[in-house]
Amino acid sequence: MSVDRRLYLRIAVGIVAVSFGAIFARLAGEASPFAVAAWRLTVAALVLVPPALLRKPRTIDRRSFGLSALSGVALAAHFVLWISSLEQTTVASSVLFVSTHPIFVGLGAIVFLRERLSRALIGGIVLVIAGGALIGFGDFGFGGTALRGDLLALGGGIMAAVYFLIGRRVRQTVSVTEYVAVSYGTAAVLVLLLCAVTRTPVIGYAPSTYGYLVLLALVPQALGHSTINWALRRLAATRVSVFVLGEPIGSTLLAIPFFREIPGGLNLLGAAIILVGIYLSLRSEEDHHGGKP
Repeated sequence: MSVDRRLYLRIAVGIVAVSFGAIFARLAGEASPFAVAAWRLTVAALVLVPPALLRKPRTIDRRSFGLSALSGVALAAHFVLWISSLEQTTVASSVLFVSTHPIFVGLGAIVFLRERLSRALIGGIVLVIAGGALIGFGDFGFGGTALRGDLLALGGGIMAAVYFLIGRRVRQTVSVTEYVAVSYGTAAVLVLLLCAVTRTPVIGYAPSTYGYLVLLALVPQALGHSTINWALRRLAATRVSVFVLGEPIGSTLLAIPFFREIPGGLNLLGAAIILVGIYLSLRSEEDHHGGKP
């Protein structure tokens, strides 16, 4: 097998692993969204913080540490909003709306980094809005709960964009290990505090729920996200981002056997339009950076 084939096969495995995130979060439904987010982030932090503490020489200064912690705030909000959405709307709608983060990354780059609004990004924004409207209209038949879930997932996508924008800034001078350790560690502490303030239990579940919580941390996070980060060293970031568009497709397909959630016609059409819109926004990013990682 050639090097390219092994590379793409490994990426495919990572995308499948990430696609299980929504499935395991829904299966761990006995735990509240706050508890699910706490488990995922805490286990990830326990894996990543020790190597960062042992790393020498250190590459993170006080300002970068503060920005990394701020990205952790956004990451905590992202997981809380997105996991909450899974209780109120379909897996397909939730994952699609949370996957709109490249659009908000592009808008954020214009506002904060003074980048120009390209035609591709404008087209992507229009398509995502149109696709979102179709899905929202399709979910209207499920009642207001589904629409609230869509909005929660959209908020999760916005928070993911904030996380990525800060990461883009910090990663220029800080190692991946230290940045992610601070970000995940901060997010884990915040969600655990949120659980304490709201008196949300994080233990006392059935054995199967613990199993799904651990799988959530190990499969989509440790395997899936680690594979994506690994691929970023070998392929342009925009190309990897296009591969990540397989996540909503994978999650939607997995939701059929797991939850018997079969998307309706409007949802499928809206999903296709959103995916095209996200792809266009990613193409605008590639054109801006010349396809470089």
